[in-house]
Amino acid sequence: MGETTVQYSWIRKFFLHLHTINTHRFEVMKNCFACGLYFQGLTHDLSKYSPSEFIESVRYFQGNRSPYMYEKEHFGYANGWMHHKGRNRHHWEYWYDLKDGIWQPLPMPYPYFVEMVCDRVAACRIYQKKAYTSASALEYFNTRNDRLYMHPSTAEQLHDVLQQIAQNGEKAVFAQLKMQLKQYRKPQTDQR
Repeated sequence: MGETTVQYSWIRKFFLHLHTINTHRFEVMKNCFACGLYFQGLTHDLSKYSPSEFIESVRYFQGNRSPYMYEKEHFGYANGWMHHKGRNRHHWEYWYDLKDGIWQPLPMPYPYFVEMVCDRVAACRIYQKKAYTSASALEYFNTRNDRLYMHPSTAEQLHDVLQQIAQNGEKAVFAQLKMQLKQYRKPQTDQR
């Protein structure tokens, strides 16, 4: 999505961005609840209200894509994004660390992986508005090079789930993710 030519006043961008965050969080919350992630749905992206993220995002607000994309294109990085990805475990970038002396991606724990799916679907719905389809999140994923940097199992799993959403719809896949989360959380019995 390209840059918009619409110029908003700072106060208008403030309220438009606040509305975008609130709407996005509500969509993610609905998705998370459908998957059984109640606490994560309620606490999703709370850091977006912090001054270091909110002020930067208002400054570069465009309405049709993340303000961080504009910043990255024009400055090479986004201060708000650096803050955000370091505080929100549903971003694959959070799961980078030193392992055996090498910086590398780590596999995402399943509950955060599911929240990432919920987040991506909601973001596409918010930014694409009426153009959104069940294939939108998969199409977005396929146009980016994220899979080259995330853990291979996370990338493969994300592609598979987004493909299932494109084919079967969100409701069916979220119900399936909810069942898998229950299995993930079941205590393992001692097999002695």
